[in-house]
Amino acid sequence: MYDMYTEKMTYFHDETPCIGFIAYDNQIQTKRPVVLVVHAWRGQDDFAREKAVEIAELGYIGFAVDIYGDGKCGTNEEAPQLMAPFFADRTLLQERIGAALTFVKKHPQVDSNRIGAIGFCFGGLTVYELLRSGASVQAVVCFHGVFAIEREGQKAKMAPLSPDASGKLLILHGHEDPMVSDDDLKRVQNEMTDAGIDWQIHIYGNTMHAFTNPAANNPEMGTVYNAISAKRAWHSMQDLFSSSGFLEL
Repeated sequence: MYDMYTEKMTYFHDETPCIGFIAYDNQIQTKRPVVLVVHAWRGQDDFAREKAVEIAELGYIGFAVDIYGDGKCGTNEEAPQLMAPFFADRTLLQERIGAALTFVKKHPQVDSNRIGAIGFCFGGLTVYELLRSGASVQAVVCFHGVFAIEREGQKAKMAPLSPDASGKLLILHGHEDPMVSDDDLKRVQNEMTDAGIDWQIHIYGNTMHAFTNPAANNPEMGTVYNAISAKRAWHSMQDLFSSSGFLEL
């Protein structure tokens, strides 16, 4: 049983207010690791907040971040415009997720030396950029993350890989995901290898994009829930956290 505490919390990136969502089990009295949870392209939604609670049920602090600011959460039709500025400017994306990290590290329940981050779809790209920024993060997990550097003919303005980049990276990818090319994955592998990062990619057969989200059911778009792959991916995340010493509470 849990004594689950949840709260919406406002933090800032420059002048932009962001609405985070924190979850932790009140029965654990000592400081513990925090895991940032980064939403998919629509913005922080019920799915992201539920994942923060599931993280808390494992014994961590879960903190669902707000990349778009002001708690914005759009429809699938609105999401591309919400995502566009952050996709195009990776320094801006790094700074926005960095603001969330800086804020939650100051929480009295957080062990600021043990930080993890997970992200879904656009959130997978975001936590990858968090690692690339050189932030003090021990473990990063990308669930069906997107890693393209070009969208609708526009190339993203990339931030350089920080020489301080470290931590462990796990990418959880569907073989039939139409939103991630082989070139995208190869570029990530090469960059992480050259930087000496401890990385893994797990590829699930017969699995499309958004495979962790029960609401995903659009084969034409390539977004379909896969319960088996979702379960395997969640267990792989836990294995990474525990094998890196991150789980110790």
